[in-house]
Amino acid sequence: MGLRDDLERFREVGEQRREDLADFIKYGDLGGGRPDRIQIPVKIVSLPEFEYDQRDQGGVGQGDGGTPDVGQPVGQPQPQPGDDDGDGDEPGEEGGDHEYYEMDPEEFAQELDEELGLDLEPKGKKVVEEKEGPFTDLTRTGPDSTLDFERMFKEGLKRKLAMDFDEEFLREVCKVEGFGPRDVFEWARSESIPVSMAWIEDAYDDIPPAERGAWASVEELEENVERQSVQQKIRREGIKHVPFRREDERYRHPEIIEEKEKNVVVVNIRDVSGSMREKKRELVERTFTPLDWYLTGKYDNAEFVYIAHDAEAWQVEREEFFGIRSGGGTKISSAYELADELLEEYPWSDWNRYVFAAGDSENSSNDTEERVIPLMEEIPANLHAYVETQPSGNAINATHAEELERHFGRDAEDVAVAYVNGADDVTDAIYDILSTEGDTDD
Repeated sequence: MGLRDDLERFREVGEQRREDLADFIKYGDLGGGRPDRIQIPVKIVSLPEFEYDQRDQGGVGQGDGGTPDVGQPVGQPQPQPGDDDGDGDEPGEEGGDHEYYEMDPEEFAQELDEELGLDLEPKGKKVVEEKEGPFTDLTRTGPDSTLDFERMFKEGLKRKLAMDFDEEFLREVCKVEGFGPRDVFEWARSESIPVSMAWIEDAYDDIPPAERGAWASVEELEENVERQSVQQKIRREGIKHVPFRREDERYRHPEIIEEKEKNVVVVNIRDVSGSMREKKRELVERTFTPLDWYLTGKYDNAEFVYIAHDAEAWQVEREEFFGIRSGGGTKISSAYELADELLEEYPWSDWNRYVFAAGDSENSSNDTEERVIPLMEEIPANLHAYVETQPSGNAINATHAEELERHFGRDAEDVAVAYVNGADDVTDAIYDILSTEGDTDD
């Protein structure tokens, strides 16, 4: 077996695990996992194995012509006709050997990101730690070892370029016929030469009397003597002196990075009225449970609030949430009123907030328009989502999801509406929900 075959086999194993994950979400027993540990049933896959041939008789291959099948462990007989179980069972049916792969919610979130192509970056809110980052900040004081010499040199060089001038040429100007120190100074100012009157007076006094009046005019001087810029002088002679000053000193200081705890509270709301039959309840579970695991894996600290409602709403524990049912009517706004009250314990300034609701879209008359929509607009959250579960398609009076979609629009960045008519719709619904959240500021 070649190395290329082995790599291809391992790649197939990774792809198979993601397929198992998708099938598990759609058809598996989601109740087998715990909030902090998830058991994914995976098909038993024989990984490539290597073994030394103790007899050294030409390798370890076996099978027809000495060539094993890809993935066949050494020492295991080739499969014979009739050994195959066929094309395999449909998802959710009995049959086939399985083992359980345990993953924590963080790994589950990574796998789901890869499977669905998601890229949700949790936003941190409350600052819980400050730590030193790279030395990018500057301060006027500090230990010598952190002195930013490169910056100080650049500041000194800029000063030299601004203050330096061609001293030899200016001494020649002092030799112009009829020029005294004041005339030379005025000419220098007109040429933007940064020279002091004192320097000119000293230079003028140093000129021998016999050399004064050597040039009839400045024009004659410029025709015979090349005037040199500071840049040309530096290129020719180099830098002999850079005028550093104390004010140029800066010391590198580590940037203080604020680490923000990624807190999230998820409010799960579900309809338990008499119209929510077994199949509808199952679809709610299949959608909400992976969402809980995903957000648990994405955030440092995840809190969950579970609300059940018929015509009234009440808080329940996670274990009750998916199995409870009632025989009453439906008033979805009662759940949002309770959610608004419970979320007071999770300030929007410190917590990322998700409000997920699910049901069959049946609601009391005008409740969606008059109460639910205003409450959704009043409750600040990263994302509001509603999942309609109607296995047989829309009922005549199942209009809640459509009303939300009509009001908020399909492109809203903080409201998602998904439709789940069967298990095959679950992963699409999860993608629609998680990919809706926009890049809003905290």
